[in-house]
Amino acid sequence: MDTLEQPNLTRYAALLADTGEPGFGVYVHWPFCAAKCPYCDFNSHVRHQPVDQERFTAAFLKEMATVRQLSGPKTVTSVFLGGGTPSLMNPSTVAAILDGIGKHWHMPDGIEITMEANPSSVEAERFRGYRAAGVNRVSLGVQALNDRDLKFLGRLHDVADALKAIKLARDIFPRMSFDLIYARPNQTVDEWERELKEAISYAVDHLSLYQLTIEEGTPFFGLHKAGKLVVPDGEQSALLYEATQEITAREGLPAYEVSNHARPGAESRHNLTYWRYGDYAGIGPGAHGRLTRGSMKIATATERKPESWLDLVERDAHGMLDQEQLGYEEQADELLLMGLRLKEGVDLARWQQLSGRDLDPKREEFLLEHGFIERIGNSRLRCTPSGMLILDSVVADLAC
Repeated sequence: MDTLEQPNLTRYAALLADTGEPGFGVYVHWPFCAAKCPYCDFNSHVRHQPVDQERFTAAFLKEMATVRQLSGPKTVTSVFLGGGTPSLMNPSTVAAILDGIGKHWHMPDGIEITMEANPSSVEAERFRGYRAAGVNRVSLGVQALNDRDLKFLGRLHDVADALKAIKLARDIFPRMSFDLIYARPNQTVDEWERELKEAISYAVDHLSLYQLTIEEGTPFFGLHKAGKLVVPDGEQSALLYEATQEITAREGLPAYEVSNHARPGAESRHNLTYWRYGDYAGIGPGAHGRLTRGSMKIATATERKPESWLDLVERDAHGMLDQEQLGYEEQADELLLMGLRLKEGVDLARWQQLSGRDLDPKREEFLLEHGFIERIGNSRLRCTPSGMLILDSVVADLAC
Protein backbone atom coordinates (compact mmCIF):
# COMPACT_ATOMS: atom_id res chain seq x y z
CA MET A 1 0.00 0.00 0.00
CA ASP A 2 1.39 3.41 -0.94
CA THR A 3 2.14 5.76 1.90
CA LEU A 4 0.51 9.14 2.09
CA GLU A 5 2.48 12.12 0.91
CA GLN A 6 4.76 13.15 3.75
CA PRO A 7 3.79 16.49 5.33
CA ASN A 8 6.01 19.40 6.21
CA LEU A 9 6.57 18.59 9.87
CA THR A 10 7.31 22.20 10.80
CA ARG A 11 3.60 23.09 10.60
CA TYR A 12 2.87 20.29 13.07
CA ALA A 13 5.00 21.71 15.86
CA ALA A 14 3.51 21.76 19.35
CA LEU A 15 1.30 24.76 20.01
CA LEU A 16 2.21 26.06 23.45
CA ALA A 17 5.41 24.60 24.85
CA ASP A 18 5.11 22.11 27.69
CA THR A 19 6.39 23.69 30.91
CA GLY A 20 6.56 20.35 32.75
CA GLU A 21 3.79 21.43 35.13
CA PRO A 22 0.63 19.31 35.50
CA GLY A 23 -1.66 22.11 34.33
CA PHE A 24 -5.48 22.23 34.37
CA GLY A 25 -7.50 20.38 31.76
CA VAL A 26 -11.17 20.32 30.83
CA TYR A 27 -12.63 17.02 29.65
CA VAL A 28 -16.05 16.97 27.95
CA HIS A 29 -17.68 13.59 27.33
CA TRP A 30 -19.95 13.06 24.32
CA PRO A 31 -21.48 9.66 25.11
CA PHE A 32 -23.00 8.66 21.77
CA CYS A 33 -21.66 6.28 19.11
CA ALA A 34 -23.01 4.98 15.81
CA ALA A 35 -22.29 1.42 17.04
CA LYS A 36 -20.84 -0.22 20.15
CA CYS A 37 -17.52 -1.99 19.55
CA PRO A 38 -17.33 -5.48 21.13
CA TYR A 39 -14.14 -4.70 23.09
CA CYS A 40 -15.28 -1.32 24.44
CA ASP A 41 -16.20 -0.75 28.09
CA PHE A 42 -16.23 3.05 27.82
CA ASN A 43 -19.37 4.99 28.61
CA SER A 44 -20.76 4.99 25.07
CA HIS A 45 -24.34 4.53 23.92
CA VAL A 46 -26.12 3.94 20.61
CA ARG A 47 -29.29 5.90 19.91
CA HIS A 48 -31.39 5.15 16.83
CA GLN A 49 -33.16 8.51 16.95
CA PRO A 50 -31.34 11.84 16.46
CA VAL A 51 -29.80 13.24 19.64
CA ASP A 52 -31.13 16.61 20.75
CA GLN A 53 -27.79 18.40 20.52
CA GLU A 54 -29.16 21.79 21.57
CA ARG A 55 -30.55 20.31 24.77
CA PHE A 56 -27.28 18.50 25.56
CA THR A 57 -25.27 21.63 24.78
CA ALA A 58 -27.35 23.63 27.26
CA ALA A 59 -26.74 20.91 29.87
CA PHE A 60 -22.97 20.90 29.27
CA LEU A 61 -22.90 24.65 29.81
CA LYS A 62 -25.03 24.41 32.96
CA GLU A 63 -22.78 21.72 34.47
CA MET A 64 -19.70 23.77 33.58
CA ALA A 65 -21.04 26.64 35.69
CA THR A 66 -21.42 24.32 38.69
CA VAL A 67 -17.97 22.76 38.25
CA ARG A 68 -16.48 26.26 37.94
CA GLN A 69 -17.84 26.99 41.43
CA LEU A 70 -15.98 23.92 42.70
CA SER A 71 -12.71 24.57 40.88
CA GLY A 72 -12.46 28.30 41.37
CA PRO A 73 -10.63 30.44 38.80
CA LYS A 74 -8.20 28.44 36.68
CA THR A 75 -6.12 28.86 33.56
CA VAL A 76 -6.92 26.04 31.14
CA THR A 77 -3.90 24.33 29.59
CA SER A 78 -5.82 21.80 27.47
CA VAL A 79 -9.30 20.72 26.42
CA PHE A 80 -10.28 17.19 25.37
CA LEU A 81 -13.56 16.30 23.68
CA GLY A 82 -13.85 12.54 24.22
CA GLY A 83 -16.44 9.83 23.98
CA GLY A 84 -18.23 8.04 22.61
CA THR A 85 -17.75 9.64 19.21
CA PRO A 86 -17.42 13.43 19.48
CA SER A 87 -17.15 13.69 15.69
CA LEU A 88 -20.90 12.97 15.64
CA MET A 89 -21.40 16.43 17.14
CA ASN A 90 -22.34 19.32 14.91
CA PRO A 91 -19.57 21.93 14.57
CA SER A 92 -21.96 24.44 16.16
CA THR A 93 -22.20 22.18 19.24
CA VAL A 94 -18.40 22.06 19.52
CA ALA A 95 -18.17 25.83 19.12
CA ALA A 96 -20.73 26.40 21.89
CA ILE A 97 -18.90 24.03 24.26
CA LEU A 98 -15.55 25.72 23.66
CA ASP A 99 -17.10 29.16 24.06
CA GLY A 100 -18.56 27.96 27.37
CA ILE A 101 -15.19 26.78 28.64
CA GLY A 102 -13.70 30.15 27.73
CA LYS A 103 -16.50 31.89 29.61
CA HIS A 104 -16.01 29.93 32.85
CA TRP A 105 -12.21 29.66 32.94
CA HIS A 106 -9.31 31.59 31.43
CA MET A 107 -8.46 29.91 28.12
CA PRO A 108 -5.33 31.37 26.48
CA ASP A 109 -4.86 31.32 22.74
CA GLY A 110 -2.84 28.42 21.40
CA ILE A 111 -3.62 25.80 24.03
CA GLU A 112 -4.15 22.20 22.90
CA ILE A 113 -7.80 21.44 22.04
CA THR A 114 -8.27 17.79 21.06
CA MET A 115 -11.27 16.02 19.58
CA GLU A 116 -11.63 12.27 19.18
CA ALA A 117 -13.01 11.15 15.82
CA ASN A 118 -13.88 7.89 14.13
CA PRO A 119 -12.95 7.49 10.46
CA SER A 120 -16.50 6.38 9.65
CA SER A 121 -17.91 9.72 10.81
CA VAL A 122 -15.33 11.95 9.12
CA GLU A 123 -16.35 14.48 6.51
CA ALA A 124 -14.14 17.29 5.22
CA GLU A 125 -16.83 19.93 5.81
CA ARG A 126 -17.34 18.85 9.42
CA PHE A 127 -13.56 18.74 10.04
CA ARG A 128 -13.25 22.30 8.72
CA GLY A 129 -16.14 23.28 10.97
CA TYR A 130 -14.39 21.79 14.03
CA ARG A 131 -11.18 23.60 13.09
CA ALA A 132 -13.07 26.89 12.76
CA ALA A 133 -14.61 26.26 16.20
CA GLY A 134 -11.13 26.05 17.74
CA VAL A 135 -10.11 22.37 17.64
CA ASN A 136 -6.41 22.16 16.79
CA ARG A 137 -5.66 18.49 17.41
CA VAL A 138 -7.61 15.42 16.32
CA SER A 139 -7.25 11.86 17.63
CA LEU A 140 -8.53 9.23 15.19
CA GLY A 141 -9.76 5.80 16.30
CA VAL A 142 -8.18 3.85 13.43
CA GLN A 143 -7.46 0.68 15.53
CA ALA A 144 -6.13 -1.54 12.69
CA LEU A 145 -4.74 -1.23 9.17
CA ASN A 146 -6.29 -4.33 7.63
CA ASP A 147 -9.94 -4.86 6.83
CA ARG A 148 -10.12 -8.32 8.40
CA ASP A 149 -9.18 -7.07 11.84
CA LEU A 150 -11.27 -3.93 11.53
CA LYS A 151 -14.28 -6.17 10.98
CA PHE A 152 -13.26 -8.36 13.95
CA LEU A 153 -13.02 -5.25 16.14
CA GLY A 154 -16.51 -4.18 15.11
CA ARG A 155 -15.36 -0.98 13.43
CA LEU A 156 -17.65 0.70 10.91
CA HIS A 157 -14.80 1.90 8.68
CA ASP A 158 -12.38 0.09 6.38
CA VAL A 159 -8.74 0.89 5.66
CA ALA A 160 -9.66 3.20 2.77
CA ASP A 161 -11.87 5.23 5.14
CA ALA A 162 -9.04 5.37 7.68
CA LEU A 163 -6.51 6.67 5.17
CA LYS A 164 -8.96 9.28 3.91
CA ALA A 165 -9.55 10.46 7.49
CA ILE A 166 -5.81 10.59 8.24
CA LYS A 167 -5.18 12.68 5.12
CA LEU A 168 -8.01 15.08 5.96
CA ALA A 169 -6.77 15.43 9.52
CA ARG A 170 -3.23 16.16 8.36
CA ASP A 171 -4.48 18.75 5.89
CA ILE A 172 -6.85 20.57 8.25
CA PHE A 173 -5.49 20.37 11.83
CA PRO A 174 -2.13 21.55 13.17
CA ARG A 175 -1.73 18.28 15.07
CA MET A 176 -3.02 14.74 14.60
CA SER A 177 -2.79 11.38 16.35
CA PHE A 178 -4.36 8.02 15.78
CA ASP A 179 -4.91 4.85 17.80
CA LEU A 180 -4.08 1.25 16.99
CA ILE A 181 -4.93 -1.89 18.97
CA TYR A 182 -2.46 -4.77 18.91
CA ALA A 183 -2.10 -8.18 20.58
CA ARG A 184 -5.09 -9.25 18.52
CA PRO A 185 -5.91 -12.98 18.16
CA ASN A 186 -3.25 -14.89 16.21
CA GLN A 187 -1.23 -11.72 15.59
CA THR A 188 2.47 -12.46 15.12
CA VAL A 189 5.34 -10.11 15.88
CA ASP A 190 6.25 -9.93 12.18
CA GLU A 191 2.69 -8.97 11.22
CA TRP A 192 2.56 -6.29 13.89
CA GLU A 193 5.96 -4.90 12.90
CA ARG A 194 4.80 -4.47 9.29
CA GLU A 195 1.54 -2.84 10.36
CA LEU A 196 3.28 -0.54 12.81
CA LYS A 197 5.85 0.61 10.25
CA GLU A 198 3.00 1.34 7.85
CA ALA A 199 1.22 3.34 10.56
CA ILE A 200 4.35 5.38 11.27
CA SER A 201 4.60 6.25 7.58
CA TYR A 202 1.13 7.85 7.87
CA ALA A 203 1.62 9.42 11.28
CA VAL A 204 2.72 12.98 11.80
CA ASP A 205 3.69 13.40 15.42
CA HIS A 206 1.80 11.04 17.75
CA LEU A 207 0.53 7.46 17.99
CA SER A 208 -1.43 5.72 20.75
CA LEU A 209 -0.79 1.96 20.72
CA TYR A 210 -2.88 -0.18 23.06
CA GLN A 211 -2.82 -3.90 23.73
CA LEU A 212 -6.23 -5.53 23.35
CA THR A 213 -7.65 -6.17 26.80
CA ILE A 214 -10.70 -8.26 27.59
CA GLU A 215 -12.98 -6.11 29.76
CA GLU A 216 -15.80 -7.53 31.85
CA GLY A 217 -19.25 -6.70 30.54
CA THR A 218 -18.20 -6.55 26.87
CA PRO A 219 -19.15 -9.08 24.15
CA PHE A 220 -15.47 -10.03 23.89
CA PHE A 221 -15.48 -10.97 27.58
CA GLY A 222 -18.24 -13.52 27.03
CA LEU A 223 -16.52 -14.98 23.97
CA HIS A 224 -13.20 -15.18 25.81
CA LYS A 225 -14.77 -16.87 28.83
CA ALA A 226 -16.40 -19.43 26.54
CA GLY A 227 -13.06 -20.18 24.87
CA LYS A 228 -14.19 -18.74 21.53
CA LEU A 229 -11.78 -15.82 21.61
CA VAL A 230 -8.10 -16.48 22.32
CA VAL A 231 -5.71 -13.56 22.72
CA PRO A 232 -1.90 -13.73 22.89
CA ASP A 233 -0.53 -15.09 26.15
CA GLY A 234 1.75 -13.13 28.47
CA GLU A 235 4.96 -14.10 26.70
CA GLN A 236 3.63 -13.23 23.23
CA SER A 237 2.17 -9.96 24.52
CA ALA A 238 5.55 -9.04 25.98
CA LEU A 239 7.26 -9.71 22.64
CA LEU A 240 4.69 -7.53 20.85
CA TYR A 241 5.19 -4.77 23.41
CA GLU A 242 8.98 -4.92 23.10
CA ALA A 243 8.77 -4.76 19.31
CA THR A 244 6.50 -1.73 19.63
CA GLN A 245 9.00 0.13 21.82
CA GLU A 246 11.94 -0.73 19.60
CA ILE A 247 10.33 0.28 16.30
CA THR A 248 8.75 3.52 17.51
CA ALA A 249 12.00 4.64 19.16
CA ARG A 250 13.98 3.86 16.01
CA GLU A 251 11.48 5.79 13.86
CA GLY A 252 11.52 8.91 16.03
CA LEU A 253 8.30 8.40 18.01
CA PRO A 254 9.58 7.04 21.33
CA ALA A 255 7.23 6.14 24.17
CA TYR A 256 6.67 8.95 26.64
CA GLU A 257 3.98 6.88 28.42
CA VAL A 258 3.35 3.15 28.48
CA SER A 259 1.01 3.25 25.44
CA ASN A 260 1.71 6.66 23.88
CA HIS A 261 4.43 7.67 21.45
CA ALA A 262 5.37 11.07 20.09
CA ARG A 263 8.01 13.10 18.38
CA PRO A 264 9.75 15.28 21.00
CA GLY A 265 7.51 18.24 21.82
CA ALA A 266 4.35 16.62 20.41
CA GLU A 267 3.21 14.73 23.50
CA SER A 268 -0.50 15.00 24.38
CA ARG A 269 -0.66 17.98 26.71
CA HIS A 270 -4.04 16.93 28.06
CA ASN A 271 -3.04 13.38 28.89
CA LEU A 272 0.12 14.65 30.56
CA THR A 273 -2.15 16.52 32.95
CA TYR A 274 -3.71 13.20 33.99
CA TRP A 275 -0.40 11.37 34.32
CA ARG A 276 1.27 14.23 36.19
CA TYR A 277 -1.70 14.20 38.54
CA GLY A 278 -2.95 17.65 37.74
CA ASP A 279 -6.46 19.00 38.13
CA TYR A 280 -9.11 18.53 35.50
CA ALA A 281 -12.82 19.30 35.21
CA GLY A 282 -14.99 16.42 34.01
CA ILE A 283 -18.14 17.54 32.16
CA GLY A 284 -20.84 15.30 30.71
CA PRO A 285 -22.32 11.81 31.26
CA GLY A 286 -19.86 9.48 32.99
CA ALA A 287 -17.09 12.08 33.21
CA HIS A 288 -14.63 12.06 36.10
CA GLY A 289 -12.68 14.99 37.52
CA ARG A 290 -10.01 15.92 40.05
CA LEU A 291 -10.25 19.38 41.60
CA THR A 292 -8.03 20.84 44.32
CA ARG A 293 -9.72 22.87 47.04
CA GLY A 294 -7.22 24.32 49.47
CA SER A 295 -4.96 21.44 50.47
CA MET A 296 -7.45 18.72 49.53
CA LYS A 297 -8.37 17.12 46.23
CA ILE A 298 -11.95 16.28 45.30
CA ALA A 299 -12.77 13.37 42.99
CA THR A 300 -15.96 13.97 41.00
CA ALA A 301 -18.03 11.46 39.00
CA THR A 302 -21.21 12.02 37.03
CA GLU A 303 -24.22 9.87 36.13
CA ARG A 304 -23.29 7.57 33.26
CA LYS A 305 -26.63 7.17 31.44
CA PRO A 306 -27.02 10.16 29.10
CA GLU A 307 -30.73 10.76 29.57
CA SER A 308 -30.52 10.39 33.35
CA TRP A 309 -27.56 12.80 33.43
CA LEU A 310 -29.55 15.25 31.33
CA ASP A 311 -32.50 15.13 33.72
CA LEU A 312 -30.21 15.66 36.73
CA VAL A 313 -28.48 18.65 35.16
CA GLU A 314 -31.75 20.28 34.19
CA ARG A 315 -33.03 19.77 37.74
CA ASP A 316 -29.90 20.34 39.87
CA ALA A 317 -27.52 22.21 37.51
CA HIS A 318 -25.11 19.23 37.52
CA GLY A 319 -25.09 15.48 37.03
CA MET A 320 -22.51 14.65 39.68
CA LEU A 321 -23.33 11.61 41.80
CA ASP A 322 -20.14 11.71 43.84
CA GLN A 323 -17.80 14.37 45.22
CA GLU A 324 -15.29 12.43 47.27
CA GLN A 325 -12.61 14.19 49.27
CA LEU A 326 -9.37 12.28 48.81
CA GLY A 327 -7.03 11.93 51.76
CA TYR A 328 -3.30 12.48 51.42
CA GLU A 329 -2.55 8.75 51.27
CA GLU A 330 -5.10 8.28 48.49
CA GLN A 331 -3.60 11.19 46.58
CA ALA A 332 -0.13 9.72 47.00
CA ASP A 333 -1.30 6.37 45.64
CA GLU A 334 -2.95 8.03 42.64
CA LEU A 335 0.17 10.11 41.98
CA LEU A 336 2.27 6.94 41.96
CA LEU A 337 -0.19 5.00 39.81
CA MET A 338 -0.37 7.74 37.18
CA GLY A 339 3.21 9.00 37.27
CA LEU A 340 4.94 5.65 36.89
CA ARG A 341 3.22 5.32 33.49
CA LEU A 342 5.43 8.16 32.26
CA LYS A 343 8.97 7.96 30.96
CA GLU A 344 9.73 11.07 33.05
CA GLY A 345 8.57 9.17 36.15
CA VAL A 346 7.34 10.50 39.49
CA ASP A 347 8.46 13.54 41.47
CA LEU A 348 9.55 11.86 44.71
CA ALA A 349 9.41 15.03 46.81
CA ARG A 350 5.77 15.52 45.82
CA TRP A 351 4.96 11.90 46.65
CA GLN A 352 6.73 12.14 50.01
CA GLN A 353 4.89 15.36 50.85
CA LEU A 354 1.53 13.70 50.18
CA SER A 355 2.26 10.33 51.77
CA GLY A 356 4.20 11.69 54.74
CA ARG A 357 6.86 8.99 54.41
CA ASP A 358 9.76 7.72 52.35
CA LEU A 359 9.63 4.70 50.07
CA ASP A 360 10.22 1.40 51.85
CA PRO A 361 13.99 0.96 51.29
CA LYS A 362 13.78 -2.85 51.08
CA ARG A 363 11.02 -2.79 48.47
CA GLU A 364 12.78 -0.11 46.47
CA GLU A 365 16.09 -1.98 46.61
CA PHE A 366 14.42 -5.20 45.45
CA LEU A 367 12.85 -3.47 42.43
CA LEU A 368 16.11 -1.66 41.64
CA GLU A 369 18.18 -4.85 41.81
CA HIS A 370 15.78 -6.67 39.48
CA GLY A 371 15.84 -3.82 36.97
CA PHE A 372 12.18 -2.83 37.27
CA ILE A 373 12.70 0.77 38.42
CA GLU A 374 15.48 3.35 38.29
CA ARG A 375 16.26 6.69 39.87
CA ILE A 376 16.59 9.86 37.76
CA GLY A 377 19.03 11.82 39.86
CA ASN A 378 17.81 12.24 43.42
CA SER A 379 14.45 13.74 42.56
CA ARG A 380 12.54 11.30 40.35
CA LEU A 381 11.75 7.59 40.07
CA ARG A 382 10.57 5.75 36.97
CA CYS A 383 9.87 2.29 35.64
CA THR A 384 12.34 0.67 33.29
CA PRO A 385 11.06 -0.99 30.09
CA SER A 386 11.00 -4.29 32.02
CA GLY A 387 9.07 -2.63 34.83
CA MET A 388 6.48 -1.29 32.40
CA LEU A 389 5.57 -4.90 31.56
CA ILE A 390 4.54 -5.47 35.19
CA LEU A 391 3.50 -1.90 35.98
CA ASP A 392 0.58 -2.78 38.27
CA SER A 393 2.80 -5.02 40.41
CA VAL A 394 5.50 -2.34 40.67
CA VAL A 395 2.97 0.27 41.78
CA ALA A 396 1.47 -2.11 44.34
CA ASP A 397 4.91 -2.88 45.78
CA LEU A 398 5.94 0.77 46.10
CA ALA A 399 2.60 1.93 47.51
CA CYS A 400 2.71 -0.49 50.45
